[in-house]
Amino acid sequence: MKVLVTGAAGFIGRALCEKLLDLGGIDVVAVDNLNDYYAVTLKHARLATLQGRDGFVFHKLDIADWNALNDLFAVTRPDYVVHLAAQAGVRYSIENPHVYAQSNLLGHTNMLEACRRHPVQHLVFASSSSVYGQNAKVPFSEDDRVDEPVSFYAATKKANEVMAHSYAHLYQFPITGLRFFTVYGPWGRPDMAPWLFTEAILRGEEIKVFNHGRMQRDFTYIDDIVEGIVRVMHKPAQGKVPFALFNIGNHNPVALMDFIEATEAACGLEARKQYLPMQDGDVPVTYADTARLRAAVGFSPDTPLRDGMQAFVDWYRAYHGV
Repeated sequence: MKVLVTGAAGFIGRALCEKLLDLGGIDVVAVDNLNDYYAVTLKHARLATLQGRDGFVFHKLDIADWNALNDLFAVTRPDYVVHLAAQAGVRYSIENPHVYAQSNLLGHTNMLEACRRHPVQHLVFASSSSVYGQNAKVPFSEDDRVDEPVSFYAATKKANEVMAHSYAHLYQFPITGLRFFTVYGPWGRPDMAPWLFTEAILRGEEIKVFNHGRMQRDFTYIDDIVEGIVRVMHKPAQGKVPFALFNIGNHNPVALMDFIEATEAACGLEARKQYLPMQDGDVPVTYADTARLRAAVGFSPDTPLRDGMQAFVDWYRAYHGV
């Protein structure tokens, strides 16, 4: 079996590649453009955990480059594609919308077209809980309306879902979108709260507590996310239009102040806190209804936050020699 993974030097991409290689009997074609949204050294360090393993091949490639992507598909002929590459970050999308249009819209179009021209058994792509915006109904269900995004990043992810549905309808090949809920864990992103809070606490610096702490997040541990991806990958969407959407979240929203306490416990230090108003593009709560995922693949995430944060802080200390 051959699986093409885009965004392979990213947080989720690295973990997925590792899982696929550990399963055995799978060749992994890894793709990433190694952009500098955050430290490229971290991306290289992630790749270093994979390079040299049997069945792993890395290609530095921008999915917005149609000719390069089309040539790669023609040569590698993957059986499955897990498309994780995207420009991430809610607030950054407000400052740099063109970057998101290039990667998340043009790049996604190229992926759909490549899978059409070089047929694959299943295309699985990353969406986001951000599509739910300020949805007042909780938990968030895949059947809820998601046509009022509060950030351009969320708008691009909603667009990805609609674009994918059109391809599944027109060309009858299976496509599944996964709405990830606040993923965290070892090798995580430095622009997300687990890293930012851990770094500040260990340095004795203030952490920024937005909306004065009145927020909740459905934190989902990286190993649970990867388990969900692999199970979904092996279960292609079916039906008149072979398209599916699943939430992947811990179905257990955690108050921001409780998350801070878990981080303090993992660090063994108390945080200094700066309370601030809500940021543009942010939402007060995320909460995943995962009944559809469990019914489809017999699994939904459940790693306790304190266990996950201890694993992250232990990794962070080792990675930085703290």
